[in-house]
Amino acid sequence: MFLRFLIFFIIILLIEFYFFQAVKTFAQDFTQSRRQVVYWIAYVLAAFNMLIGLVSLFYPPPEWNNFFRYVSSIGLILLICKLIGCSFLIIDDVFRLFRWLYALVASQPTNEQVAGHLKIDRLKFLSQAAIAFTVIPAAGFLYGILRGAYKFRVHNVKVPSKKLPQAFHDFKIVQLSDIHTGSFVNTNALHKAFDMVMDLKPDLILFTGDLVNNVSSETNGFEDAYRKLKAPYGVFSVLGNHDYGDYVSWDSPEAKQANLEQLKQTQQQVGWRLLMNEHVSLEKDGEKIALLGIENWGGSMRFPRYGKMNEAHSGTEVYPFKILMSHDPSHWSVQVTKEYTDVDLTLSGHTHGMQFGIEIPGLKWSPSKYFYPQWAGLYKQDEQFLYVNRGLGFLGYPGRLGIWPEITLIELQKA
Repeated sequence: MFLRFLIFFIIILLIEFYFFQAVKTFAQDFTQSRRQVVYWIAYVLAAFNMLIGLVSLFYPPPEWNNFFRYVSSIGLILLICKLIGCSFLIIDDVFRLFRWLYALVASQPTNEQVAGHLKIDRLKFLSQAAIAFTVIPAAGFLYGILRGAYKFRVHNVKVPSKKLPQAFHDFKIVQLSDIHTGSFVNTNALHKAFDMVMDLKPDLILFTGDLVNNVSSETNGFEDAYRKLKAPYGVFSVLGNHDYGDYVSWDSPEAKQANLEQLKQTQQQVGWRLLMNEHVSLEKDGEKIALLGIENWGGSMRFPRYGKMNEAHSGTEVYPFKILMSHDPSHWSVQVTKEYTDVDLTLSGHTHGMQFGIEIPGLKWSPSKYFYPQWAGLYKQDEQFLYVNRGLGFLGYPGRLGIWPEITLIELQKA
């Protein structure tokens, strides 16, 4: 514990030292009074980072305490942004160290000795860059916490298929995913999101997993919000990797199982039909399609594989069109497209788009793409479609920046 404390303390101290050097250089042309104000702001932020960092190290904020989770997240954001900004100064110091060592061995003067004024100009430029690359990302991530987390967006998607029965042409499905209820401070945001869902007048509502972060008690008080979701053909759901309580230390296996059973009961009580490795028939004007739902099936990164696709798929041969709800999109490429080629549309979530990225016309990027080939939006292989929902809630970082919380409206089209 002492070694961990020492390493953590030294890292923070070095980051704060470099950042303060950048602040000093940046403010050197200010008046004395303005310079003192800037210094005091830097002192306060440094003390805040040190305190929050040490408290989080020894006393991680509990899941139920949103205040401490938000404060610790802000502290971590500031620390990371300072590290990004100060990397300019750190890299410059490393290069100068190597140049100094070379000059020492070669007995030649360094550039700084020949032209000291160039060093001052370069230091000022690097300090300004360090401040800019600290403040701008920090402001963005703070915006993501205050506003971005609740910037709900409706994505309209059309899925064409020759196999779709004519009766289901223009059939409207709303997909939700990754609510992570425990991350919300109150019910207001979910009421707003679910009102938006109902305004779309969907025929069917599908939720593709991760209702909670870890424990079923996170749903307490949110039941009325869940009950808002209603559709003529029902509300169906599946489990995500966070719904099983795998990331909690339980007193016994029985306690863990009881937690899962309570989560199942909650979904039943609010009118959701939880599909556990099974399928149901959806009928319209005498024609039918199949809706399959399986438990979490992780195709990558060692996420659990509770799902039993063979059980859900058994008996669906008679349906011309099949929709699969599977939380983890890697399941699609690892198993569905290889062994179950008659599944026409798979709906997933899980990635959140890492809650950070850029989505503008002509550019779609998130760090999530380096972990998941299919991380957000619509994908197609041969005649099979996959849609990956960006998630409605958030986890870890209590916000979203660029990758906004999503409500998906899918319209089935007879091709």
